[in-house]
Amino acid sequence: QVQLQESGPGLVKPSQTLSLTCTVSGGSITTSNYAWSWIRQPPGKGLEWMGVIQYDGSTYYSPSLKSRTSISRDTSKNQFSLQLSSVTPEDTAVYYCARIYLVVGTVGYWGQGTQVTVPS
Repeated sequence: QVQLQESGPGLVKPSQTLSLTCTVSGGSITTSNYAWSWIRQPPGKGLEWMGVIQYDGSTYYSPSLKSRTSISRDTSKNQFSLQLSSVTPEDTAVYYCARIYLVVGTVGYWGQGTQVTVPS
């Protein structure tokens, strides 16, 4: 059973960088055909895909967030991380990490989500 757990500060000041880590258990982040993604949900809005790091380390980002987003990994800890720079109150959301099965493009496992607030 794969489990994902987000961690990081719940409050980030405007203009600072949001940093979150997802710790994965029950499966390796280097296993072929899987990708590891960050997805967020602002209050009252739908899910927004932010980006992904694939099993081979390749990264892809949402065009709307690409200039501010970086996803990296630590294979020794089986973790992957999100950095979102220059945050504003519009970046307030529940942030989720998730595993995607690349063969069919579906999310198979989700973290429980973590609330990040950027005060105005």
